[in-house]
Amino acid sequence: MINNQICNPKVETPKGMALNDKDYISSLLSTLKQLVKNYAVSLTEASNETLYSEYKEMFDTYSSLQREVYELMFRKGWYVLEKSDANKISNKYQTLNQEFMDLNG
Repeated sequence: MINNQICNPKVETPKGMALNDKDYISSLLSTLKQLVKNYAVSLTEASNETLYSEYKEMFDTYSSLQREVYELMFRKGWYVLEKSDANKISNKYQTLNQEFMDLNG
């Protein structure tokens, strides 16, 4: 069987009912993802340039922090990615490219 996972060695955490580092950082990542989504919506609905600039600064800050947390989780082996085979990627590219051409055609 071919291993389709992209990951680092997992840092083990204590088992049981008590929250551990992985639980806390997973919660933080989820919260940051939601904040980034909400600020993206706020940016599209900002009523003036000053408000837009404030939201943009917060969006950039939270987006960068979200990325840092994701990278930390990945380094610790707590975030696992799956490899996609080349055919699947090529098929998706062709589908999206055709949709793009249809929109512009």
